[in-house]
Amino acid sequence: MIQRFIELGEGYSDIYELLEVARSNKDRLKHLIMLHTVKNGRDVSSFVAVMNPTNPGDFQALYICLEGIPNHKLQPNKRAELFQEVAKELDKEIIQFDVKPSDTFAEKELFFQYLIGILRLNHYIPALR
Repeated sequence: MIQRFIELGEGYSDIYELLEVARSNKDRLKHLIMLHTVKNGRDVSSFVAVMNPTNPGDFQALYICLEGIPNHKLQPNKRAELFQEVAKELDKEIIQFDVKPSDTFAEKELFFQYLIGILRLNHYIPALR
């Protein structure tokens, strides 16, 4: 199984693409996730849409808007509201985690591997086969 993050951007306008990906793939949508962190002194969130693996091919896409959205717990905002509305519309609970910021890692790929490890450990995505 191949599990890969597909970065859409930081969530300023790309959030609309993420929401559309979730809506148009509602049969494949497995989870909606908010990842909270502190980056450069700002409390920010990343939004993730986790798809079920393709059949055939065993490719699992994780679409992400990375660290550009203010943490809604501390600063309510329209982008977080839109994400919550889509979750309600698609009958999904939003999973939330606190994670390290991406700039803690030397490369973005290492950060994505860290996130995949967290999601596997918590059984939100399957382990490698």
